[in-house]
Amino acid sequence: MMYSSRRKPVLYFKEDRRYLSGKCTVYKLFGLCMVLVLVSLLWLQLSCSGDMSATHGERCMPQQPAPPCPASGQASVVDDPSWGPHKLAVVVPFRERFEELLVFVPFIHAFLNKNKIRHKILIINQVDHYRFNRASLINVGYTESGNDTDYLAMHDVDLLPLNDALDYGFPEKGPFHVASPELHPLYHYKTYVGGILLLTKKHYHMCNGMSNRFWGWGREDDEFYRRLRKAELQLFRPSGITTGYKTFLHVHDPAWRKRDQKRVAAQKQEQFKVDPEGGLTNLRYEVESRQELTISGAPCTVINTKLECDQNQTPWCLLG
Repeated sequence: MMYSSRRKPVLYFKEDRRYLSGKCTVYKLFGLCMVLVLVSLLWLQLSCSGDMSATHGERCMPQQPAPPCPASGQASVVDDPSWGPHKLAVVVPFRERFEELLVFVPFIHAFLNKNKIRHKILIINQVDHYRFNRASLINVGYTESGNDTDYLAMHDVDLLPLNDALDYGFPEKGPFHVASPELHPLYHYKTYVGGILLLTKKHYHMCNGMSNRFWGWGREDDEFYRRLRKAELQLFRPSGITTGYKTFLHVHDPAWRKRDQKRVAAQKQEQFKVDPEGGLTNLRYEVESRQELTISGAPCTVINTKLECDQNQTPWCLLG
């Protein structure tokens, strides 16, 4: 009896412990799950309440990341009267010069912001199989620049202004040649109007844009100078700039980026002629796509463009 009485409590204790232990484990797991669910719901409610407006029933949306600083700065000047009412379209004819583009976009964006010039940068990227046509790409830039801009800069991607005194403001009186011959590091003849030229959209339209006949490098800006004269537009250039040929940085490397200077067939004679009818009126192109990019905090729009060529009129748009 002594042995039996001692054994029963032991057996009873073991059975009761197993029962309670199993029962407690299920309850604990269930309770732990409930706690986790309640904590998650509470956290979600608190996070939503911080992002929701006072309107009842509005869904809680995840908080968006803050925009980069340059974009915020650009938005903040919209209502700043010190920036003036005008907006510049920086039109950059472009093909396969990405290293230069990575330098140009943040540089010119910072330069124009420093001088309080409202602007947007349009990279007109030629993606067809024809020879490069700078003039036609500028015509495309004018056409695609939108109603929010009222003047444009015909701007080479390899030319950077180094003097803050250079004026990129609205050229109300007439075309303003920023990269004038006495300042450009390479081209010094008096009829030169390439590199960087500012025009109001009205004045550009008066010239019928630029001729589309110039495939390959060169001569299109010389023909445009004649258009300015024909439209009786006075050409203005910077004054009081004392930095001379160091006013601009020309980043083009001719050994690395050879220019397409070939003249084939009738192109040799046609390159010196005035195009009396061509320009905006006979421009033919297709926008393949648009891309909004930010390069080192500077926004720009890349317009991938396919030009069209009438090979009966300009067979030199292709090289044999």
